[in-house]
Parts: sequence; C-alpha cells; structure tokens
Amino acid sequence: MKTKADIVKNWIKRYTGTPPENFGDWILLTNFQNYVEKFAERFNVEVNGLGGPMTSATNKDGLSIINFGIGSANAATIMDLLSAINPKGVLFLGKCGGLKHSTEIGHFILPSAAIRGEGTGNDYFPKEVPALPSFKIHKYVSDKLYEKDLEYRTGVIYTTNRRVWEYDEDFKEYLKKVRVIGIDMETATIFVVGFANGIERGALLLVSDTPMTPEGIKTSESDSKVTQKFVDLHLDIGIDAMSHIGNEGEQIKHFKY
Repeated sequence: MKTKADIVKNWIKRYTGTPPENFGDWILLTNFQNYVEKFAERFNVEVNGLGGPMTSATNKDGLSIINFGIGSANAATIMDLLSAINPKGVLFLGKCGGLKHSTEIGHFILPSAAIRGEGTGNDYFPKEVPALPSFKIHKYVSDKLYEKDLEYRTGVIYTTNRRVWEYDEDFKEYLKKVRVIGIDMETATIFVVGFANGIERGALLLVSDTPMTPEGIKTSESDSKVTQKFVDLHLDIGIDAMSHIGNEGEQIKHFKY
C-alpha cells in the first residue's frame, strides 16, 4: 500500500466493520453508540463493527451512520477513512457545552466556524486556515430546523483536546475572551480534515451541558436526562436532512480547488 488511497480503502472496513462499497453517499457521524442503535432499529438494518473501534450502519436509501468515538484524533481518522468512498456529504451529530447565557440545554447549534484549539488539524493545514463547514449543507439543515419550528443558534465553537478543564478558571476566562458559543472535542477537526480530503461537511450540535458554572457541569444523571429528552429529535433532524438533501438541496460543490 503505497498511497493514501490504498491505505484508507483497505482500513475503512477494519475500523468501521463496513466495506467501502457498502457505504451510502451521505454520512451521519456521531460519538455515541445509541445513535447507531436507534438508526439501525428504525431502518431494520444490522450494526457493523461491534467489538471494534467504530460501529456503522447503512439503510437501503444510501444513508450511513458511523460512531467514530470521542476526540479530535478519532475525528481526523474517520474523515481520512471516508476519503476512500468520497461521500457526497457528511453531517456530524455531536454534543457540546453551551458557553453563553443564550445557549440552554437542549438547544441546537449550527456552527458558523470552529477554533482549532485541538491541534490535530495542524498536521493538515497551517493554523491560519479556518475550520469551516460547507455552507450549503448548513443552509439545508437550517431549513429543516425551521420546518420543524425548532429554535437554533449559530456561532463559533471552540474545539479542544482537553477533556477535563471545567475547574480551570484561567481557561474559562480565555473562552470568554474568544467569544465562542460552545465547546467540544471534534468539530474543528471534522471541518479541517474534511476540507483537506475534499469532503463536504457540517455539524449539528446539541447543547448537553453548561460547564461555565459548577452546577452546569455534566454528570451521569444530567447526561441521562439529555439523552432521554433530546437524542431522538437530534437523530431525526440528521436523518431527515441527509436523506433528502440530494434531491431537494442546492448543489453543494460548484468548483474543484
């Protein structure tokens, strides 16, 4: 295997349990196994890759979902592996911490950009290159949110490799200075590595906690409540958007760079 194309075509099944030819043209990404299980149950399909590093499922209409795990390194890995199938579009259904008073638990965020605090993207582009979604994917997802009469926010997400920071007052002051609306561990990496691989990408984030205050930090109990109340809706929006964008949405990519 001498080229990147050779490597990712060989590796994608080992990581996800699904061979490249069995993936759909449109991809949902998630960090959570219950999203994949709910997807598989809804469409009566098998979950592939159980016991491996990632799991996946694909319905008969050409929509796939992948649980790639947590963190920017895994996000970069899946976006590299997806270059083996050259999907038409990828939407990340992730969770994030809300950092503004206007972002409450259960709100959705369509990030307009992400700050590359995780460092992983530096292996793909200089730090000056912004981490951006594909505008027309987000435009279509916003239309679906509007159709469902759901309130959502836009703004910049801070992506970090640092999982435990909620006690660090200096870091929290820094987050206030950079004026971000939320914080996660994957969005900037998905945007940057997607760009590097020529993959159209977006993210619909669910605010799962408000970690700037001690009482807002995520616990097992609070996370369970968020899952019970909002995960089905989150998945519904992703499935609806990515199932119809190819027929209803504007052409996503106009030019080759």
